[in-house]
Amino acid sequence: MTTIPSLYTWAGGQEALEKLTTVFYAKVLKDELLEPVFRHMSPEHSKHVAHFIGEVFGGPPVYTTEDNGSHARMVAHHIGKALNDTQRKQWIKLLLESADEIGLADDPEFRSALVGYLEWGSRIAVINSNATENPINENAPMPEWGWGVPGGPYQP
Repeated sequence: MTTIPSLYTWAGGQEALEKLTTVFYAKVLKDELLEPVFRHMSPEHSKHVAHFIGEVFGGPPVYTTEDNGSHARMVAHHIGKALNDTQRKQWIKLLLESADEIGLADDPEFRSALVGYLEWGSRIAVINSNATENPINENAPMPEWGWGVPGGPYQP
């Protein structure tokens, strides 16, 4: 492989991420631990989250341009929600189950990057959910997540 694709491309692009979040949030709404947190989410919530993940994973800036989002605005959705580690772990479990269910790339390097991002992002969400003010400036850049070490998709 001469060029290393972005995580966004390797995952299957926007279509795959939107399928992932659609399947995932359907599970969330049936989960007794998470449903109360997401009970009042907008009908567009799963698509916005897919756009956010896509942008973070190196895709086009759909979240910031079409959804008028930013890193600060994503963080703002978590302020005051008082999330806990049990909810965080369940959130990750359901998301990974959804990834398996839709056939998202399952090579070790991609899944390592995905799990690393989910661990990082969900722990940040718990911290921010217990804050009273947004710690992120509106002008802060969007996070960027890559392959990490050793870098790139698995090549036997």
